[in-house]
Amino acid sequence: MDRQTRIALLVDHVKRPRHREPLADADVRMPGGNPGCGDVVTLYVRAEPDEDRIAAVGFEGEGCTISQAAASILAERMNRKRPTFDEVLALSYEQMIDLLGRDIVGSRPRCATLALGTLKAAVKRIEMDRKLRAAGHTDEEIRRLRDAIAAQAAGTGFVIGEGAAEAARRAGAPGDASAPSPDPDPTSAPGDPV
Repeated sequence: MDRQTRIALLVDHVKRPRHREPLADADVRMPGGNPGCGDVVTLYVRAEPDEDRIAAVGFEGEGCTISQAAASILAERMNRKRPTFDEVLALSYEQMIDLLGRDIVGSRPRCATLALGTLKAAVKRIEMDRKLRAAGHTDEEIRRLRDAIAAQAAGTGFVIGEGAAEAARRAGAPGDASAPSPDPDPTSAPGDPV
């Protein structure tokens, strides 16, 4: 796919996002944020009940063209392919950048890979919750454990989990996600360094 076609694809996914909606029956609601520029993506993931496989993915978010297009493209791909958890975890950030177009998003890897990092965190949470429940832990015990882990991870760059949206908003104020107006050049967005 040539550069102009990739740019058109990114813009199309921002103007007409695929699977941009919460899943009422999601196993996990996983917020992710990029404090570097204020991008926020929340992924909703439902797993197949008796399999380590994605059943459905939805998302909500706000931020630059690249982060929001990447979330839409990733959600569309996950809903079409319904990969196993291992396949999701094996998908590299380099592969995501190549999928979006390295020549377009290569200078903004955090924006391009925010949705993938958030999806991987969601899959890991589903796996861990299943293991903890199988070991007899209650949902309240699992929540307390999750809170303790989040406290240890504070200040590490990407923010995944309940504090993600607030951390990203504190760092940079993205545009209104309800009416995205993609830039003619998807490699830049208000508030992003050029």
